[in-house]
Amino acid sequence: MSQHKSTIPDNIAEEYYQINPDILSSFPKYRPPLDLFEFKDDIAQLVPYIRKGNRLSNEQVDQLNELCAEGSLFVARSDHPVYSKHIVKQLDLVLVDKNLKESEIADIFVQALSLRLEEFFDQPVQLVFDKLYKDVLVLTEYLTTDHYRIRALAKRLIPEHTLVNHSVNSGIIALWLYIKSRQGVTKRRDLDRTALACFLHDLGMCKIPQFLRTKTVPLTQEERQKVNMHPMVGAKLAQKLGLTFDEIQQAILEHHERLDGSGYPRKLKDDAMSKLGKIVAVADSYCAMISERPYASAMPPMEAAESLRGDARYDAKTANTLYNGIQEEEV
Repeated sequence: MSQHKSTIPDNIAEEYYQINPDILSSFPKYRPPLDLFEFKDDIAQLVPYIRKGNRLSNEQVDQLNELCAEGSLFVARSDHPVYSKHIVKQLDLVLVDKNLKESEIADIFVQALSLRLEEFFDQPVQLVFDKLYKDVLVLTEYLTTDHYRIRALAKRLIPEHTLVNHSVNSGIIALWLYIKSRQGVTKRRDLDRTALACFLHDLGMCKIPQFLRTKTVPLTQEERQKVNMHPMVGAKLAQKLGLTFDEIQQAILEHHERLDGSGYPRKLKDDAMSKLGKIVAVADSYCAMISERPYASAMPPMEAAESLRGDARYDAKTANTLYNGIQEEEV
């Protein structure tokens, strides 16, 4: 991003975003969605340039582009909800905006992934999948620069349990555990595939009737059998989309398997489960336990992690990594 030739006072940098030209070009050309401010050299202050909703003239549009190229165009951080809502729909903009804080970027990723997953679960077809996959690749590009940025996302889990929220939460925690298991060292292609697999592990649930997913009383045996088929349903949906690589099949088919063979759908035991399957199984259970569900109250994170660490049905190394990570980083 171009920087203004003058030094921007610290108080301005703290309270305002300096707009990148790519961000400006993504706004509606004549009606910016928020207030814009110009930095004046002579008084070293920001002054209003245009208010939200007002229409720009062609001359003002040209002037805005010039101010932006100089690094003299700003928006207020108090408008972050509007600013972030705009970027959520064009997520690759987080890679070019150097003024967003890490916490703000994490919020944007959670919102964007929630939006894309909701769209995809409502309509699991190629066109909608492509939008989701593009945003997942933006996330892996962001994490490639610094794998431990995933920690900021892991501190922003959504408390209410829905299929979308659970998929976002579990995807983040599974990816966090995967990165920790690899000590941050992984090939980009592996990270791309693993990230997608983590977020789509519960894909088959989108084909389970909502009344079953939100039922507040115990399921009947017939209903339970139907729900327990969702890993197989998800695997078939993934295959229809051409997603046949190992990671996604492992995450989808194994997240409800248990080391003692008591899981489903194939009753796999320890040695038959993949490393990623074991990771996603822990992440999936943990995120369910810490969320408010129709039939169960949320558990405190440390209590949930300790419960999994003491459960022989889960991979001990992964459960310990989760417990220690939460203890150390207060995720």
